[in-house]
Amino acid sequence: MIDSGAVVIGALLGLLLGIGLALLAGLLPWLRSRDLGARIDPYLRRSRSASLFSAPAATSRARVVTENLLGPVAQRALGLLERLTGGADQLERRLRLAGRRSSTDSFRIEQVIFGVIGLVGGVVIALLSISTRGASPLLGLFIAVLGVLSGVLLRDYLLGMEISRRASRMAREFPTVADLLALAVAAGESPIAAMERVARTSSGALPDEFAATVADIRSGTSVSQALASLGARTPLQSLGRFGEGVSVAIERGTPLADVLRAQAQDARESSKRDLMETAGRREIYMLMPVLPR
Repeated sequence: MIDSGAVVIGALLGLLLGIGLALLAGLLPWLRSRDLGARIDPYLRRSRSASLFSAPAATSRARVVTENLLGPVAQRALGLLERLTGGADQLERRLRLAGRRSSTDSFRIEQVIFGVIGLVGGVVIALLSISTRGASPLLGLFIAVLGVLSGVLLRDYLLGMEISRRASRMAREFPTVADLLALAVAAGESPIAAMERVARTSSGALPDEFAATVADIRSGTSVSQALASLGARTPLQSLGRFGEGVSVAIERGTPLADVLRAQAQDARESSKRDLMETAGRREIYMLMPVLPR
C-alpha cells in the first residue's frame, strides 16, 4: 500500500517542478514578445544623464542583479498581484509617502519575492506536518497558500511601517527646520533661497523633500504647485498646512518669517499633545519602573 504522505510530497514537488519549468519556458526569447520600450531601451540608456537639480538615488548592486534576474519571471505575476492588493495609483502614493523613488513594478517584484519565500516556508511546514503528524493533504495545501499570502502581506506591512517611521522623523525635524527657514527669511533671503539653504546645510527626510521642492521650482513648476506637491508626497499633515501657509503668504505679501515661526510653534504644540496622548494610553507601563520587585 502506497503511503499517502509520500504521494502528497511527490505531488507538491511535481507541482513546484512544473511551475519552474513553465516560468523558464516563458523566459525563452522566441516565446516571449518584447514591446517597443524594451527594444529601444538599450539605445536610450546610454544617453540618460543625471538630474541637474538633484542627486540620483543610490541603488544597491545586489538589488539591481536580483531585479534583472527575477524581473521577467515576476512580471507575469504582477497582473494578478495588482488585482489582489489594490491599484497602481494608491501604491504609487504610498511609495512616495515612504520616500521611495522606486517604481510600482519594482515594489510588486519585491512582493513576489516575499511570496516565493513564504511559499517555500509554507511547503516546508506542510511537509513536516504531513510526515510527522499525519496531517491532511488539504491542510498542507492550505498552509502553502497561507505562506504565499503571508509573504505578500508582510511586504505591504513593512511599507506601512516605513511610512510611519518617516512621518515620525519629519514630525521631529519640522519645528527646527521651520525655525531655520524663519531665520533665513528674516535675514533677507527669499523663501526659495531659504529652502535651498536648509536643504544644503541640513540632513534628514524633511531637508531632502525641500531639496526636491526647490528642484521642481527651478525646473519651471510654480511655487504654489511645488508646495502643494510637497504636502501631497509627505505623510505629515502639518507639512500640507505649511505649504498652504507659505503659498498664501507669498501671494498676499504677508511677512513670511512670522508665518514660519507660527508654523514651528504649532508643530511643537502638536508634538506635545501627541506625547501627552501617548503617555495617557501607556500610563500603566509608566508605573512599572517604580513598582517594587
